Amino acid sequence: MILQGKRGLIVGLANADSIAWGITQVAHQQGAQLGFTYLNAAIEKRMRPLAEGIGAAFIEPCDVNDEASLDALFQKIAQEWGGLDFLVHSVAFAQREDLMGRFCDTSRQGFLTALETSAYSLVALARRAQPLMKEGGSIVTLSYYGAEKAVQNYNVMGVAKAALEASVRYLALDLGPQNIRVNAISAGAIKTLSARGIHGFSEMLHLTQERAPLKRCLSALEVGRSAAFLLSDQASAITGETLHVDCGYNIVGM
Repeated sequence: MILQGKRGLIVGLANADSIAWGITQVAHQQGAQLGFTYLNAAIEKRMRPLAEGIGAAFIEPCDVNDEASLDALFQKIAQEWGGLDFLVHSVAFAQREDLMGRFCDTSRQGFLTALETSAYSLVALARRAQPLMKEGGSIVTLSYYGAEKAVQNYNVMGVAKAALEASVRYLALDLGPQNIRVNAISAGAIKTLSARGIHGFSEMLHLTQERAPLKRCLSALEVGRSAAFLLSDQASAITGETLHVDCGYNIVGM
């Protein structure tokens, strides 16, 4: 088991219909001890049974846009574990109206909200995780092809994911001397609850099946297996990368 004895924090598990749950399942199967966060009572109601079902070490409230909330979370981790081996960042948000129509109509507040929640939150979490990763560690976040190419209706979230991928590279440079690796997974289209909020998502799934070299969509568990590899010591020389896990969709020219 490649994560045996590792202690990991999963930020952003919301429900069983999510990539974060796929990562959680594989990390648990690979021997990791896991802690979780939730944003509000509605999310807690959905995710707590999942986390408790795999023996979560702790389940704590956390708003990634609130400094005091972040501080309290990492104080809890320090008290509970005394250290941290890996962090999974699965947090993204944009206003629904900014995920349809024209990108140029994005409001100033909508832009700032998407960038703060989806990209800066990784920086804020990594800064606090660093002192707890005393013997090195691994941080993995989740991106999408819309960070590289203009994907209709992905809009401001694509810009936020581009900022996220750039943040991965800069964090990898900063944290490398402490043997902390930072990577992103660019996951293909998956039927998750959050993805259904993207206008035209069904067509995106159809195009993936039609155009990807493997001629199919992928599952959250497949992303989970890739994440477990990056979180483990088997990926000890990999940092600052964005790994595409998308059935090859990103390699095809149209």
